[in-house]
Amino acid sequence: QVTLVESGGGLVQTGGSLRLSCAASGRSFTNYAMGWFRQAPGKEREFVATLRWSGTNTWYADSVKGRFTISRDKSKNTVSLQMDMLKPEDTGVYFCAGGPTPILSQLRVPGAYAYWGQGTQVTVSP
Repeated sequence: QVTLVESGGGLVQTGGSLRLSCAASGRSFTNYAMGWFRQAPGKEREFVATLRWSGTNTWYADSVKGRFTISRDKSKNTVSLQMDMLKPEDTGVYFCAGGPTPILSQLRVPGAYAYWGQGTQVTVSP
């Protein structure tokens, strides 16, 4: 059973930084994609960033490109999201997601990921 546990959320001012971590366990993640999604109150869950566990490719939502960096540490089975230059519109619950690597056109689709963490709150004050 795959388990994903997020940590690192919190309250930060506009322009500040936070680092989210996702501890993954339960199997080998070779051939998996691991990503981050977020959901603001009253809105649908949206794609933030993703990567292939066994590769070097990364993908970002246009809204976070140049400010957020996704990375993974194979030795610790963790996926991290470094968030810099945060804006109030980045506020939401951030979810770690993982699953067999989707086809390229599905990498940004929440339904393409089989496993999800419980989420961690990120709040950016004006």
